[in-house]
Amino acid sequence: MKFIVSSSLLLKNLQAIIGVINNSNTLPILDDFLFELKEGELIITSSDLETTMSVTVKPDISQELGSIAIPAKILVDTLKTFADIPVSFSINESNLGIEISAGDGKYKLSGHKSDEYPHTPPIETSSSIELTSSLLANAINKTLFATGNDELRLVLSGVFCELSPDDITFVATDAHKLVRYKRTDVSSEDSVSFIIPKKPLNLLKNIISNQEISVKIEYNRTNAFFSFQNIHLICRLIDGKYPNYDAVIPTENPNKLTINRNALLTTIRRVSIFANQSTHQVRFKLSGKELVLSAEDLDFSKESKDRLTCAYEGDDLEIGFNSKFLVEMLNNIDTEEICLQMSAPNRAGILMPVNNENKSEDILMLVMPVMLNK
Repeated sequence: MKFIVSSSLLLKNLQAIIGVINNSNTLPILDDFLFELKEGELIITSSDLETTMSVTVKPDISQELGSIAIPAKILVDTLKTFADIPVSFSINESNLGIEISAGDGKYKLSGHKSDEYPHTPPIETSSSIELTSSLLANAINKTLFATGNDELRLVLSGVFCELSPDDITFVATDAHKLVRYKRTDVSSEDSVSFIIPKKPLNLLKNIISNQEISVKIEYNRTNAFFSFQNIHLICRLIDGKYPNYDAVIPTENPNKLTINRNALLTTIRRVSIFANQSTHQVRFKLSGKELVLSAEDLDFSKESKDRLTCAYEGDDLEIGFNSKFLVEMLNNIDTEEICLQMSAPNRAGILMPVNNENKSEDILMLVMPVMLNK
């Protein structure tokens, strides 16, 4: 098995899929890339059993088709040191010896049998939808931060995707905060829902964020398949029933605060430096056109207070929020102003963008209050 390929082309494609490989694998073969040389193309795969990514590269020259598993880290580290030059791979399939030639250098290492590598699940009886990469990256960015990390509640560790003939909705929650991202400019023929794990969404986001391409998503009961350009990503869906998120979104919120997003974000960051480091509580005191933000840490005799002018409709109100959650949410809203809707100190607050330029985008963020210290 022999092929010659550009070092920079190979490195770029390997770096796109190396994120799948875990730092510690139970199966040593999962520390490898699977190289398969077929007619006129080289298919390279990485897997952690739950998520599998593959790229297709066109080698300059290829002879003697075959396949082998090559240790990933040493290969990528070696390619990083080369200028953009042709690299020749010569593989002896009888003893699994790999010889890499680049310029005047020769490098040898041992590979592993390709038949030990986990098989990619086939796409069977699937439905599909096509999204632009900007829409998908936006949906992932706006929801991923709100997913949970509790291994006992696996369904909350992924993003819930709900497709319908009217719109598509992405939801994430960790039971303290919730984000619902809805798009009315795309729809699906059927009504279907599934939960995608965090890791493949992170990998996707990193690749598609800065380009405008079409991403095809195919899905069945167990897996989701993402295809774009020369890359395929397959991930196992999280099995389980997602909680009824609509039921926790309060509909009667008579107290409405409208304020400059950046001013609020900066002030929360400053005030929260003095907050208790376990609760991160920041107190909102609203009356008239004034918002007073305060925080204190009684154990270390620290406190802070700051004022902001705002537009506020409703009764005078004091409510506490976790500043870390608010900072994350405000960082993921793009509009100049935001609206925070509230009903009572013990009920969730609803955060929404004001005058969103994209009329087909509907973003709602919910944050649970923190019990105020008297």
